[in-house]
Amino acid sequence: MRAVLISVTGLMLLSASAAQAAVSILVDKDAQQMTVSVNGVTRYTWPVSSGNPSHETPNGSFKTFRMEEDHYSKEFDEAPMPNAIFFTKQGHAIHGTDAVNRLGTPASHGCVRLSRANALKLWDLVKAEGLLTTTVTLTGSSRVALARNPKPRTNVATTRGDVDAYGRPLQIAPGARQDAYTEDLNANTRARQITPDRAYRDPSYPQDQAYYGPSDA
Repeated sequence: MRAVLISVTGLMLLSASAAQAAVSILVDKDAQQMTVSVNGVTRYTWPVSSGNPSHETPNGSFKTFRMEEDHYSKEFDEAPMPNAIFFTKQGHAIHGTDAVNRLGTPASHGCVRLSRANALKLWDLVKAEGLLTTTVTLTGSSRVALARNPKPRTNVATTRGDVDAYGRPLQIAPGARQDAYTEDLNANTRARQITPDRAYRDPSYPQDQAYYGPSDA
């Protein structure tokens, strides 16, 4: 009877261990890279955007404690934070972003950004393996990352014509396309010049998509 109880207990422990595999999320801010491992075996390696030098994402080891599939920032005008996984009580989270052209450089107000597709993969993994068995560890510095790979900030989209460098929609200002004429006095002719398109961001969009509000807000 005792042997049977020991066997049953052992099976239960093995089942619990299998159901709650340890998920390790390592964020190297120097390289702006995330490595996700399950029980010590690397599963994913992705580019990220951590906090910029004025809003450094804190270093250390943290336990994840809250997940929100469709979260919106209360600090930054309801900016979308899809598949958010929170790891500090101050509101730092890992979440998806549309500003994929900024990945690989520190650009947020403290959160860790992933592409939407990768944020969904991480969300599904953590949900399946266990939120309370997931650890987020951050090392490095945003300043080191910028020194290694400086990218100039710009308000003009470089990868898509309809979004800016932060992934937000652009609007063309009324009257932006204007014909400018200059007088060529020497040749006594008129030369037609086209002024470049002037794109501006809708001021309703926040300057960043990170969330600093209380974790229970």
